[in-house]
Amino acid sequence: MSRARPLFSAYGIEIEYMIVDRGTLRVLPVADKLLAAAARKEGVADVDMGALTWSNELVNHVLEMKVSKPAKSLVGLADQFAEGVAMADALLAPMGGRLMPTGAHPFMNPQSETVLWPHAYGEIYKAFDAVFDCKGHGWSNLQSMHINLPFRGDEEFARLHAAIRVLLPIMPALAASSPLLDGKATGFLDARMEQYSHNAARVPSVMAAVVPEDVSSEQEYRERILAPMYRDIAPLDPAGVLQDEFLNARGAIARFDRSTIEIRVLDTQECPCADLALAGVLTAALKGLVEERWSTYAEQKAWDTRELAAVFQNTIRNAGRTMVPQEYAKLFGVYAPSNIPARVIWRRLTHSCLPAMDYDPAWDKPLPVLVDQSSLARRILAALDGDMRPVNIRGVYERLCDCLEKNEPFNVGLLGAAYYL
Repeated sequence: MSRARPLFSAYGIEIEYMIVDRGTLRVLPVADKLLAAAARKEGVADVDMGALTWSNELVNHVLEMKVSKPAKSLVGLADQFAEGVAMADALLAPMGGRLMPTGAHPFMNPQSETVLWPHAYGEIYKAFDAVFDCKGHGWSNLQSMHINLPFRGDEEFARLHAAIRVLLPIMPALAASSPLLDGKATGFLDARMEQYSHNAARVPSVMAAVVPEDVSSEQEYRERILAPMYRDIAPLDPAGVLQDEFLNARGAIARFDRSTIEIRVLDTQECPCADLALAGVLTAALKGLVEERWSTYAEQKAWDTRELAAVFQNTIRNAGRTMVPQEYAKLFGVYAPSNIPARVIWRRLTHSCLPAMDYDPAWDKPLPVLVDQSSLARRILAALDGDMRPVNIRGVYERLCDCLEKNEPFNVGLLGAAYYL
């Protein structure tokens, strides 16, 4: 976003997809070839495809699709991303590839299969690799949707940042889609975020507690968050390649260069209509928080980062079943005599907030599955039904690839009843 825009006047959506072999589903590091085919030019890192722009990421088996310019509404974006997926799959077909959704590849071996992006911006990725060693799940096996929300001036920044801070701990309750790594269940519904939470441990200030600290202005953010990070990375980055806002690895980061806050804790879902339905629910809830519909700005800011981080760590393990403190639930107008599951909060928010949003009919199918049934992670486990043989895992993820191709939600029906809720 090139200029400052007021709150909730524009949306920047980015979705990452894995490129996999069509037959085996193993990661296929051909993002550079795909972008070259789309641009009809070798070595490109970004390709303007009209409504969407395609880009590379850290590794060569990931493709990012993002809106080419800030969208005034989320309505219609699901169809645009679905068209982008169809175009990418068509270009990948001669290479024996296709796109795969979800937040992490279920059986990738990062040590042997990681191929860093070798072209433009490669020096940045090499710098990250030199400091953090990117051959791990937390770097090379993670796909997410990023939501960029604008602000104009310190007051809007502070209110948006406070709202994101308190909602972020339960975002994975809806968004978790990565229960498997290394061909087995990890015990985390959002294994992507569990791995991500540790990937910058060598320089703790880069990640901190994932949930960002409470700050109220650009100057305070630069002093409390960015300056310590730049100071701590300097001895490991003598060329200064990483001295930039993109170094910040918190679950939501301020991008003052474009006056936005970028939310980064959302696993990629099974299809664009599910991703955009998720974006709709989250942004509607954030708008309600900023408007102080259920709690005041002061009440939101009062929450300690450590308390919020504790809720977040429970959520990446248990998703919608996470039991959250009753005082936390009050932030969202949910009153209970004791701790309650995060899913209850999301049901309340969905029903109370979405009517105030521009609503896309494309969300009709995925929303009941996402909110009334369970996160995609639980639906994946339900479909596997305890059978972790490679052939069964591959079969389930082939179905997920088909969901992406058809832009349809992954609904396992009665088979998954024990996993729902």
